[in-house]
Formats: sequence, C-alpha cells, structure tokens
Amino acid sequence: MAVIGVGIDVCAIDRFGESLARTPALRERLFTPAEAVRPLASLAGRFAAKEALAKALGAPGGLAWHDAEVVSEESGRPVLELRGTVRARADELGVAHVHVSLSHDAGVASAVVVLES
Repeated sequence: MAVIGVGIDVCAIDRFGESLARTPALRERLFTPAEAVRPLASLAGRFAAKEALAKALGAPGGLAWHDAEVVSEESGRPVLELRGTVRARADELGVAHVHVSLSHDAGVASAVVVLES
C-alpha cells in the first residue's frame, strides 16, 4: 500500500453553529439525513472530515457533499463512505483504503484523512 493523499481540516465549532443558524438550508446541503441530526460538535467534525477528504483527493471541483458520509461503527470508530462523484475521483486515483480520524476539543473540531492504494 502507498499513500495517495493526506488531508487535514479544522473547524471552529461556535462559528460553524452560527453559519448553520444563519443559513438553515446549509445543514441539508452539507449533510446526509443521518448526519444532520447529530450534535453541533459532531457536525463540525464531519464537515472537517469532508473538507480533509476533498484536500486528500486533490480538491477537484464538482464533488457533491452528500457523496461523502461519515458513519460510525458500533465501536464508535468513524468511517468515510464514498459514493457518486467522490467515489469516482477516489477510483480515478486508485484509492483502496480511506482512513479518517476526528476530534473536537477547546471549541475546535478537526479531522485527518489518509488515502491509500
């Protein structure tokens, strides 16, 4: 296995919450229905994960927000599920494994994504 891409992103939780309050449709645009019901800190982490994923993929245009979804395994471990435009870009790059780590503390959510062949 070889590393194809790495992405990292941070998101100020309060500022993200203000954006969601100011523009209610933003929640629906950024998140799948399953993601959208999560608490604010979790949403900020998921937004950071999607941004980190886009960076790891080379930040191409045309990726749809709903084509990357952060789901949690029974253990609580986050997993990125890729489909549609995001899956197509990952396939184009030869991505076989996607690793994601989320964290939130001191008012900041962060995510790191590593793509491997």
